[in-house]
Formats: sequence, structure tokens, C-alpha cells
Amino acid sequence: MTHQDLNAFIAEAAAQLWGWPMIVLLLGTHIYLTVRLRFPQRRIFHAIRLSVTRDDKADGDVSQFGALATSLAATIGTGNIVGVATAVALGGPGAVFWCWLTGLLGISTKYAEGLLAVKYRVKTSDGQMLGGPMYALERGLGWKSMAVLFCVLTAVASFGIGNSVQSNAISLLCYETYGVPVVVTGVIVAALAGLVILFGVKGIARFCSTFVPLMALLYVLGCVYILVVNGAYVWDALCLICCSAFSPAAAGGGFAGTTIMMTARYGIARGLFSNESGLGSAPIVAAAAKTDNPVRQALVSSTATFWDTVVICALTGLVLVSSILAYPDIDYHNGGALTKMAFEKIPVVGAPLLTFGIITFAFSTILGWSYYGERAVEYLSGKRFLMAYRVVYVLVIFLGATVQLTVIWNLADLLNGLMAIPNLVSLLALAGIIVAETRASRDF
Repeated sequence: MTHQDLNAFIAEAAAQLWGWPMIVLLLGTHIYLTVRLRFPQRRIFHAIRLSVTRDDKADGDVSQFGALATSLAATIGTGNIVGVATAVALGGPGAVFWCWLTGLLGISTKYAEGLLAVKYRVKTSDGQMLGGPMYALERGLGWKSMAVLFCVLTAVASFGIGNSVQSNAISLLCYETYGVPVVVTGVIVAALAGLVILFGVKGIARFCSTFVPLMALLYVLGCVYILVVNGAYVWDALCLICCSAFSPAAAGGGFAGTTIMMTARYGIARGLFSNESGLGSAPIVAAAAKTDNPVRQALVSSTATFWDTVVICALTGLVLVSSILAYPDIDYHNGGALTKMAFEKIPVVGAPLLTFGIITFAFSTILGWSYYGERAVEYLSGKRFLMAYRVVYVLVIFLGATVQLTVIWNLADLLNGLMAIPNLVSLLALAGIIVAETRASRDF
């Protein structure tokens, strides 16, 4: 099988997986939990306050904010920038709406994942807290085989979604912008990531607690500045995003052949890739938080989706669509180039902002996903292979930075969908417990 055949096969498999059944399962779970939990989105500002409240007397490996920062490190990545651009290129401006809607409704699902992560977590003999969908599947439902399947998919996905995709984005950007050889970038990124990863979750959490808020704030401020520059087109861009979500022909031009199915599929797929609500990865680190209250941690976890998609992805989408309207010469059919061209149109801050955003977001994602992969490997085989996993993970960072990865985005969509299925099934099966815990808590 040639490289082109492999890419075509994976693309077709991803397209089949992300057809109407997956969209119904994902959005259906989001909507179902939103209704049954009585719209937890209304508690988002209370949840933000809880996220910076410490509970050091409770059991756990890291603070609640540390767990949130690590989760955000893994979710705020190239999906927020390149992923949104790819969705626009393939699904039209309306894909931004579906991406945003997935995030808004996904707050409920991220809440439910965080609650189950703490409720069903276990404490090891050395005092470490372990949890996530695999423990909810095993301890809550007795589905050991499904838990094993989830961990296998998570371990494999960590090398693509959270590793090679990110290092490849960094190396290509550094080469195209500054002429830095990809081998040099690969060595530097792998070495820096390795230094942090070797310290485990506490080292990752300390790094992310300091770094993630700063990088997110700077990126948001930069996007706001760009929207001010594109001010005359922002309202039109917003209207185009909303209208073309349900009538792709409204976008006109090269988007005329886009269907609602294509628009929704790419928007939802990139939304999940970005915020991971329903994917099952974020609750793995939520289980390590210092808390004895599942509902409180669930609220804290839900803020990750709010920041990642409702704020950052929405801003990126507005920047891209307003730039397409403001600069007709932009080639909006090339997702990777679209982001670069849109940001470079903005004098002074455009190119540096994009460079900073992609490098920092991608690097933080590498760190967060290393923890997810480790916990999956530990569930499958104990601690015997953890160091081997870390070494291989760092090696793949280097390989991802130096090898052409044309199939990676399609593979990432495929693995995201496969991971999501057992997790979403567990959320639906345990919905009664999630609701009961929520209504019995004073924190909600």
C-alpha cells in the first residue's frame, strides 16, 4: 500500500466514522447531559471561581488548578489555530458555528467526565491517585474489556494527537518562518519536553500552572487586537458564520459546493479535537486533583471547555473569517496556509502572534498528552513500562518534527472518534449516578 493509498484509506475511515451516527452520538450526549443536569453552563462563572480555590487538605497529587492547567495544556493546541482553519477550508465559515456549539454543549459532558473521574478513582500503594474513563468503565459498570480498549486507543492516540501532530506543526512553522532546520527544532522540542515529562504529573502541573494562563492570555489579547483592525468586517463575519452553518451556499464563492453535512462534520470534529469533551482524555488528569468532592472537580473541569472552545476557538474563527472578507486575495481553501496568511495580513503583531501561539500551544499539548498516555499504559501493565513509554514518547516528538505527516490529521480524527465511543457510552450508562451526585451536592 502506497502512502497515498494509506492516506485515502484513513481519510475514508475517518469520514465514515464522523458521519451522522457519530454526530448524533456526540451532540446527543452533550444535549442529553445538558438537559438532565439542568444546564450546568449556567454555573460556569462559579466554576471559574472554584478553579482557583485550593483544597490542599484533600487527597490528590496536584491542586485543582494544576489539574485544570494540565488539561488545558493538552486541549489548547494546534486544534485551536490550524484545526479551526482546516474546518473553515473544508466546511466553510459555518464550521466555526458548529465548532463553537460543540464547545458550549460540551461543557456538560466535560462536567460529567470530571465527576466520574473523582468518584471512581483509586489510590495506589504509593499514594498516587489514578482515574479516568477506564476506571469508570471497570468500577462503575464492570466493563473491564471496554476499559482495556479505551486505554489501548488512548496510548496509541497519544503518539499522534498529542505528540507528532504538535511537534510537526512547530517544526514546519519554524522552518517556513525563520528557516530553522526541522532536525534542530526536533532536537530542541524533544529535549525540553523530556526534561518536564521525566518529573511526572507534578512537574507537568507546575509547568502548566505557570505557563498555560500566560500563553492563553497573550493569544486572546492578540486576537482581540486583530479583530479591532478588522473591525469593519467583524459583524459581517459573525453573520456569515451563523447563516452558512445552516445554508452553506450563503458563504458563496468557493464554498458554494459545501453541504450542511460537511460543514457540521468538520466543525464538530475539530471542536472535539480542540476541547476533547466526550473524548475521555481530560478526566484522566482530573482524577489527580486534590479534592474529595466529585461535583466540585466536575465544575472545575468544565471550565476547560469554556476557555478552549467557547473563547479561544471562537476568537480564532472570527479572526479567520473576518480576514477572508477583509483580504479577498487570501487562499481560504488551504487550511494550513489560511491561518498563516490571515495573521500575516496584520502589521507588526500578526506573524509573531501566530508563531507564539502555535509553538506554545503545541508544546503544552505534548506535555498534557504524555500524562494521558502514561496513565493508559499504567492501567494496562502497571509501572513496568512507564519509563520505556516516556523514552519512546520523546523519540516520537523528534520523529514527528522531522518527517512529513500528511496522514496525521485524518488519523487524529479517526482515533478521536474511536476513543470517544466507549467514553460516551459510559457517560450515558452512568448518567443517573452523575445526576444524583450533582443534585445531592451543595456546590452545584
